[in-house]
Amino acid sequence: MLKNKEAIIHQLATKYNLPLNKVKEIVEYQFKFASQKMKEGKFETVRLPYFGKFSVNSKRLEHIQELSKKNKWN
Repeated sequence: MLKNKEAIIHQLATKYNLPLNKVKEIVEYQFKFASQKMKEGKFETVRLPYFGKFSVNSKRLEHIQELSKKNKWN
């Protein structure tokens, strides 16, 4: 059964009797942390419970790195 992020946040807040904004903050941090580690090259694929597996598209990463290089010199 697939759920969207807001439904999962609501379910977790209810289950653990926590405020919605605190659970949302925790979930958002999880995505930021995974993104940061993937950018550092620590992992190619990350699995987040309830949300699935996320991986780096190598062509998109190359494109972003090229844009980053161009912007450093502008």
